[in-house]
Amino acid sequence: MKKWIVVLISMFFLSGCGWIYGMGGNSEFDISGGNLEMPEFEFTNQDGEPFGKSDLEGDYWLATMIFTQCPSVCPTMTPNMQRLQDAMIAEGKEMKFISFTVDPKQDTPEVLHKYGTNVGADFNYWNFLTGYSQEEIGDLSKEAFAAIVQDVEDSDEIMHSTSFYLVDPEGNVIRKYDGLQSDQTEIVKDLRATVN
Repeated sequence: MKKWIVVLISMFFLSGCGWIYGMGGNSEFDISGGNLEMPEFEFTNQDGEPFGKSDLEGDYWLATMIFTQCPSVCPTMTPNMQRLQDAMIAEGKEMKFISFTVDPKQDTPEVLHKYGTNVGADFNYWNFLTGYSQEEIGDLSKEAFAAIVQDVEDSDEIMHSTSFYLVDPEGNVIRKYDGLQSDQTEIVKDLRATVN
């Protein structure tokens, strides 16, 4: 019961910035009117190597927030991201995928490498990032995605966005997709039309 209460509270809080996503243009996923931008960052990837915004310059990339011990939403989100990775590789779309852990103390590079391997990540395209404090990733999430990251009291949960965010080659956050959506047909269609 407690788990479902946490999920419902998370959904309530994560929808709190919904107004920003109403600003859009040519698609239901378009959030370019929100003027969200990815700040500069340099963290550590699953191979223990420095990885930052500069490594993504000139690329479209899909970002998400996860943690490896997540008992609720991440076991749905990460396989959904993996299917999008495979779909875009099959389409020949040159884009990257980034998963930021919201539990950097637990999620070391070694833990993230094992997690990524288990979910079928192609590390040529997909990086799992750590090497920061939870406060730092909370600040990044708030600035780039208008979404909060915070511990849930008396729980192993960490509240975080359940969306996937498309960042353009200039670092603008231009699309928001439902990371829990099992039918990804429309997401793939939008990615196909947007990523060039």
